Amino acid sequence: MRTLSDVDQPTPLRRPARISKPKAGAPRVLFIAGTGRSGSTLLERLLGQIPEVAPLGEVVHLWERGVIDNQRCGCGLPFDGCPFWSRIGSEAFGGWFDAASILELKRRVDRHRFVPLMLWPGLSSRYAADLRWFSEILVRLYRTIADVTGARFIIDSSKSSSYLVLLRGIAELDVRLVHLVRDSRGVAYSATKRVERPEMVRGHAFMPTYSPARSALEWDAYNTLFELVAASGTPSMRLRYEDLLADPGRALSEVLRFAGMTPEDVSLDFIGDGVAALQATHTISGNPMRFQSGDVQLREDDEWKRRLPAGQRATVSTLAWPWMRRYGYGDRG
Repeated sequence: MRTLSDVDQPTPLRRPARISKPKAGAPRVLFIAGTGRSGSTLLERLLGQIPEVAPLGEVVHLWERGVIDNQRCGCGLPFDGCPFWSRIGSEAFGGWFDAASILELKRRVDRHRFVPLMLWPGLSSRYAADLRWFSEILVRLYRTIADVTGARFIIDSSKSSSYLVLLRGIAELDVRLVHLVRDSRGVAYSATKRVERPEMVRGHAFMPTYSPARSALEWDAYNTLFELVAASGTPSMRLRYEDLLADPGRALSEVLRFAGMTPEDVSLDFIGDGVAALQATHTISGNPMRFQSGDVQLREDDEWKRRLPAGQRATVSTLAWPWMRRYGYGDRG
């Protein structure tokens, strides 16, 4: 297997201390940010049905869950058997190399505690060198995907705030942020469910579960970070999960316009009355619904209104109240 040392050393990338405009011709990356269980996979699946749009799933997990663990792509095949990802690896790197080394490099670069260094890499020469190398790998990856697919924009639903800051600092990428929010009580209830991850080729694994209080605190923290990224000058828009389900056509049109496409020139005929006809896409990681094909029901998951105990509902509402009010979830009940 090829190792990290077999890959060409990085060329100097322009990493501004402050957010600046991307270089002309940079691949456009629509980054879907939000807390877990907020509907990011659904939004990506819907957008991914549109020609000239390339959905990737949670690219932040590509090296571990895809290359190393060989988990299933959204097409249903194991990663090493997926023709799409095999072509990307071949054209970007001459084949997928020692992902363990890349993962270790990523861990030296992409942590929440490293966000200040992402913005001011000159504070540490060692960190700056690692950041340049990992950034070059990402540029190769996204640029190859854009070239192979011919997409107007590609979708990364990684949701991670630190990974977003890292990407946004690479001038060779045109990153735009879709901040997806969902009622914190719905997120908290969904996070208590034990859901099996069908992408495992061997053995069994489940999506992580959290207490309602922890979910509320993470909901606060993540949304605060995404608001700060948007305030830094990153092109951004906010979309509520509930609004997406109430009028999918209108919501998708708003996202397309934000991404630089003309909605009037795009057919959304795969969306019917409360249903969407979905075809398989090549996505890495995400909610199990990324494996669903055919007619998929489009309805808001509001089970929390009936199942979330009153005490837990009150706890979540109290902890998340400031952002809930800002996002239009004014009922504290």
